[in-house]
Amino acid sequence: MPISVTELFRYPVKSCRGERLTRAAVEPWGLAGDRRFMLVDDDGNAVTARDRPRLLLVNAVIAGNHLRLSAPGIEPLTVPVPVPVRPRGTAQARPARQPSDANEPWQDHQPEMIAVRIWRSKLDAALAAPTAHAWFSAVAGVSVRLVYLDDPTRRAMDPAHSRPSDRVSFADGYPLLLASESSLAAVDAWIATGPHAEEGPVPMRRFRPSVVVAGAPAWAEDGWRRIRVGETFFRVARSCDRCVMTRLDPDTARMGHEPMSSLARHRRWDDKLWFAVNLIPEGPGALAIGDEVQIIDSGPAFEPLR
Repeated sequence: MPISVTELFRYPVKSCRGERLTRAAVEPWGLAGDRRFMLVDDDGNAVTARDRPRLLLVNAVIAGNHLRLSAPGIEPLTVPVPVPVRPRGTAQARPARQPSDANEPWQDHQPEMIAVRIWRSKLDAALAAPTAHAWFSAVAGVSVRLVYLDDPTRRAMDPAHSRPSDRVSFADGYPLLLASESSLAAVDAWIATGPHAEEGPVPMRRFRPSVVVAGAPAWAEDGWRRIRVGETFFRVARSCDRCVMTRLDPDTARMGHEPMSSLARHRRWDDKLWFAVNLIPEGPGALAIGDEVQIIDSGPAFEPLR
């Protein structure tokens, strides 16, 4: 049975709900539009659903040159993407209008740039409209600001698992995350026989993947080193160690025990819990549901790549 893509997701605002896609452009730093927005506190530090679970209930959709936001109990909001004005012919200049937004006004002023921090990365980002700050502060229950990574070439990756030229958006560490349906089925089987069986099965959305594949045996992805998806090539940087966010129900934002409890029993190495693999594009390309996955290079698959 060939391995193929069954689902694609992008997450326009870090820690908010993902958009389910049928096709997606691949850029050097991830899927087009993925995690270019992020929330920060008054000091510029990243704010995520790890501390503010209600962010998981926010729907964020890219609509042309605007971001459309909705969440339970609050009026929807549409804000422009804060694209800095640059001279003609320079990199990252204002993108061309799309037919879908031909009647929507541009933001005609230079957005304010601020210093932000996400994990070990320190870089500049553009502030979104003040209405977005107020809207997200109401959702999160704490003062936050919405920022936009107008130039994703600013953020490098962990040099231990990447090349000097590799770049990433506001994702935790790497441009894309690939997860396997067979591996999730294995986790759900562990949950069903564990102390928190009532919490299973868990949906793939708990793991916030970019690409979901079917057709490979459970945990085969541990051994992948270089793959081709459709016509786009990727390096596997490392497997993904999972955090408390996987315990949050994406539909209610309530905290449970799974899947971390089961991963702790069966997928613990180096005192971390592992599920899915991080990908780095080798160049621009595109992905679509149904694309075949070809394993170009592989290694040992008896434990995660770390």
